[in-house]
Amino acid sequence: MIRTYRAGDGPDVRRVVAEAFGDHGPTVAELVDDLRVTHARAELVAEEAGEVAGHVMLSRSWVDARRALVEVLVLSPLSVAPDRQGRGVGTALVGAALAEARRQRAPAVFLEGSPDYYSRRGFEAATARGFVRPSVRVPEPAFQVAVLDSHEDWMAGALVYCEPFWTHDCVGLRDPELERIEHMFEE
Repeated sequence: MIRTYRAGDGPDVRRVVAEAFGDHGPTVAELVDDLRVTHARAELVAEEAGEVAGHVMLSRSWVDARRALVEVLVLSPLSVAPDRQGRGVGTALVGAALAEARRQRAPAVFLEGSPDYYSRRGFEAATARGFVRPSVRVPEPAFQVAVLDSHEDWMAGALVYCEPFWTHDCVGLRDPELERIEHMFEE
């Protein structure tokens, strides 16, 4: 069952996020807490057997287009409890997040992630659509977008993440992980 985040979900969401992101879990959990207060536009929870099994957040960011600054959404983070991964929880959360973004009339939803995983869930390479990565630390193939119905062709330019992503250093990757991922995409 996918539902809206409720105030009492905080500890369970923190646990799922921390477990899903391994060594980076505490930092990503802090990011979620800060986004919730400042820039969240939607927060969804996957519940199985009365327990939080997954979580996704849509937060406000912008595209710096030539004509105007365009408010867009960033789907990040997407977290599924390790013992529930590979069972469709993430797919259900992504689908629900895109439905919510459409309901909010967002022109686009961005993320950093596996092109293999996200291309099967409605996302495509963002640079091919005229968007510019927010950092050189985001591998180009991982810079993904779902362009929605309210998008217009002039709405292209650089993605500008909201401040919490920068405060928590959650934009792109750092070496040596960045270098490893870049080499994977070259092959």
